[in-house]
Amino acid sequence: MATGWEPVLKEAKEAKIPVFLLDRSIDVKDKDLYMTTVTANNVLEGQLIGDWLVKTVDGKPCNVVELQGTVGASVAIDRKKGFADAIAKASNIKIIRSQSGDFTRSKGKEVMESFIKAENNGKNICMVYAHNDDMVIGAIQAIKEAGLKPGKDILTGSIDGVPDIYKAMIAGEANASVELTPNMAGPAF
Repeated sequence: MATGWEPVLKEAKEAKIPVFLLDRSIDVKDKDLYMTTVTANNVLEGQLIGDWLVKTVDGKPCNVVELQGTVGASVAIDRKKGFADAIAKASNIKIIRSQSGDFTRSKGKEVMESFIKAENNGKNICMVYAHNDDMVIGAIQAIKEAGLKPGKDILTGSIDGVPDIYKAMIAGEANASVELTPNMAGPAF
């Protein structure tokens, strides 16, 4: 969540405990409550997937279903914005459904199952855009269980570059993933 951090940050500041934010930004009025933020450019990540889709469909109509991350998370907000900005220039691409998959495979699968049922057994869906790879991996399972071919009948685009997405790409079941490689994460944790 991007909000609600002021009380604990004020306590940390009063106790002279420096706070560094990693991987997420927050929404606070007083930016002096933390030292710095180290994050990826999540807007750019969403934009790269959107740009890939615009190029891939090359003017053909494309209905997109979106698996959002956790509601209120800065990463989900930014990745949604980047993708929406990228496809805004393409009148042939529309987001027809969007719902949180909470950054999990199981929820990604569950939400994708409902999208498929609601959209003529998936026939109205051109692409699933997920705010992370885990959700799209769950969506791939739902697509297969519906008798469709992920990566062909329904294109996939996601973000993170987890090992399983590369396996799905090799199998022809995933199309695009923006790799997130926060080199600072290992040493920071």
